[in-house]
Amino acid sequence: MMDLDTRLPTEQPPVAARVRRFALRHKYLPVTATAVLISLMYGLGVINYSGFSDTQIVLNIFIDNAFLLVVAVGMTFVILTGGIDLSVGAVVALTTMVVALLLENGWPAAVVLPVALLMGATIGLGMGLMIHYFEVQPFIATLAGMFLARGLCYVISTESIGIDDPFWERVANAQIWFGGWFITISVLVALVVVLIAAYVLAYTKFGRDVYAVGGNPQSAMLMGLRVGRTRIAVYTISGLCSGLGGVLLSFYMLSGYGLHASGMELDAIAAVVIGGTLLTGGSGYLLGTVLGVLVLGLIQTIITFQGDLSSWWTKIFIGLFLFVFIVLQRAVTRRRR
Repeated sequence: MMDLDTRLPTEQPPVAARVRRFALRHKYLPVTATAVLISLMYGLGVINYSGFSDTQIVLNIFIDNAFLLVVAVGMTFVILTGGIDLSVGAVVALTTMVVALLLENGWPAAVVLPVALLMGATIGLGMGLMIHYFEVQPFIATLAGMFLARGLCYVISTESIGIDDPFWERVANAQIWFGGWFITISVLVALVVVLIAAYVLAYTKFGRDVYAVGGNPQSAMLMGLRVGRTRIAVYTISGLCSGLGGVLLSFYMLSGYGLHASGMELDAIAAVVIGGTLLTGGSGYLLGTVLGVLVLGLIQTIITFQGDLSSWWTKIFIGLFLFVFIVLQRAVTRRRR
């Protein structure tokens, strides 16, 4: 008969291995919950509404939210470090205004595009420098950036500026067809941004630094990581993504207006959090952010198919889902501890 002490190691895994498996399961719990939510929402839509199962319906969600997806990618970098960026919506609006103004004054599109991206990145860089060197809280620094960008919109013009540039109109109206369905160039750009960002976070030293700074800034500093440079970089990336999001929104709206993207910063934060990224930083995935944007788009689509609900119900459902996922995050972090 085998002694009890000799059987225990073979029948019961070591404590460290069990802890690792437990942490691994809970690591993917928020993203899994988002995927389950999308499946339930899509299933309810297919059951209740005729034509909801058409693949083009899902593609239309990406078409209508390509600019939000790009902005949410930048927000993911910021939130992973434990920060927040309230300026993204205003920077998007300012970008549309600058693009429309320059095109109206005869600037070539090949010059307008890099100017728009550089402007967004510069605003993000400025906020990152303020946060790091002057130790200003991200909430306050990006709030100042939001007021600055939104105010500059109305310095340019209080009215909407239409875009009639031939290149801009061609890109805005272009459709990429495959198998009877289509997407726009903006969707293609958004997906490329997601892939690049996912690679950076998963396979580069900078990506590891982002997670380390969000997990524990003091430990990251003791490990020799450049915490300040990482924080400045993520706000610059967020500003760059906001500038690109503004360009995509100008394709979508073919106009620049100071009221464009009102509240987009809240939509981007909601998409990132619903996608499973912890508000405290250090945990999250780009795939989750994509799923979070899909959740917001599905809510809008279901309300549109319903027909008798106000568009304000979109905000109500987003608020409810956001509350649920924040509670889920708290539960997961407590179980980890």
